[in-house]
Amino acid sequence: MTVTVTSHNPADPTDLVVEVPAPGAFGTIAAIERARSAQGGWQSAGAAARSAALSRAADAVEAHAEELAALAEREVGKPLAEARGEVARTVAILRYYAQAPYAPSGAVHETAAGQGLLFTRRRAHGVAGLITPWNFPLAIPVWKAAPALAVGNTVVLKPAPEATACALRLAELLALPTDVLSVVPGGAEEGAALVSAVDVVSFTGSTATGQAVIRTATERGVPVQAEMGGLNAAIVLPDADIEQAAAQLAFAIAGYAGQKCTATSRVIAVGTALEPLRGALVKALAAAVDCGPVINEAARRRLTGAITSAVEGGAQLLAGGRSPERAGWFIEPTLLAEVAEGHPLLTEEFFGPLAVLVPAADLDEAIALANDTRHSLATSVHTRDLDTALAAADRLAAGMIRVNAPSSGVDFHLPFGGAKGASYGAREQGQAALDFYTASRTVSVLPAGSPR
Repeated sequence: MTVTVTSHNPADPTDLVVEVPAPGAFGTIAAIERARSAQGGWQSAGAAARSAALSRAADAVEAHAEELAALAEREVGKPLAEARGEVARTVAILRYYAQAPYAPSGAVHETAAGQGLLFTRRRAHGVAGLITPWNFPLAIPVWKAAPALAVGNTVVLKPAPEATACALRLAELLALPTDVLSVVPGGAEEGAALVSAVDVVSFTGSTATGQAVIRTATERGVPVQAEMGGLNAAIVLPDADIEQAAAQLAFAIAGYAGQKCTATSRVIAVGTALEPLRGALVKALAAAVDCGPVINEAARRRLTGAITSAVEGGAQLLAGGRSPERAGWFIEPTLLAEVAEGHPLLTEEFFGPLAVLVPAADLDEAIALANDTRHSLATSVHTRDLDTALAAADRLAAGMIRVNAPSSGVDFHLPFGGAKGASYGAREQGQAALDFYTASRTVSVLPAGSPR
């Protein structure tokens, strides 16, 4: 029996976006073997060829920007303005890594004694296996694939089922040589087969799946990186511009329905900031027009269940909390206060337009609260005082710290990753990605007849 992968529009679940056959484990391994056969030619084609291919790919994505934005809006429910921004970011990432093939790949060193040539050189691992989520269906596949391709790896991409159409169309537009980049639609079976056979693994997704990926890859002895979400905090001090902070927090909570691993889910108000921030944030969330639907019925049910549980446990519902009477998996941007200690909303990532307002007596308590999570990905700090901002940044455990900016912003050329259980392995993006997708080799060339 043929197993198929389907993807539906979360704003209109009757709209079937794509239905394709899943290749299964056998088909996934076959795709990896084809990629391995193609890798030598892709590496030996040289810097100019790889750079030109990535530049052409950027041009193609840019030329089809509106088509791709509309597809992302339809397939994963991303508001059109955010979808357009993601396409622009995808183009920028391709252009950035199109220059990487020309970068130095090693260094020359002096010999300890006598004549000779000692140098290091970074070389591609072989086939890179990428497992990507649905929330950034264009940018995340490219920010993983582009550095891998730039340094000479071939790529096999296994996208989330909910983002299948975006991945397939993106691969068509990139138009790389045969088997240099291939897409295997599917689910757990295809993902497990991918991790069992590739030479380097990059994963973004849930903690449970990420831990399984890490175990398999490390047992095989292949490099692996895993991004597994975050329970992100925003610290607002009394001297902050409260209106500006509220607007930024509303975007970080409700933008794309909170379905970003860097979204804010805990707002920590310090001292006298609590009352003015409460009012400003409720008002800002009510005006959050670009929330969009959550990805599916199960996600909405999990969110509404958590809200109900919190309120029954004594929490105060300050904003939202309802599911509008309309087609699609929508839920209002929601803010809760006085959530009971130990409630899952304070310990787990729920991936929706939902945040908890938490008071703190001072900055010390705020930092302790922000750090009290195993998912330390991103934290934002809102203050007018530079000394306070720098002191907080030095003490926060998160992998990314943003001052007077939403937690959900990411610069594609800087290292991306978290601390504790949020991430495993090397950072993504920028130079860190180029290092991850290569291994250093030390070469010693001595004169013929040398006794050493």
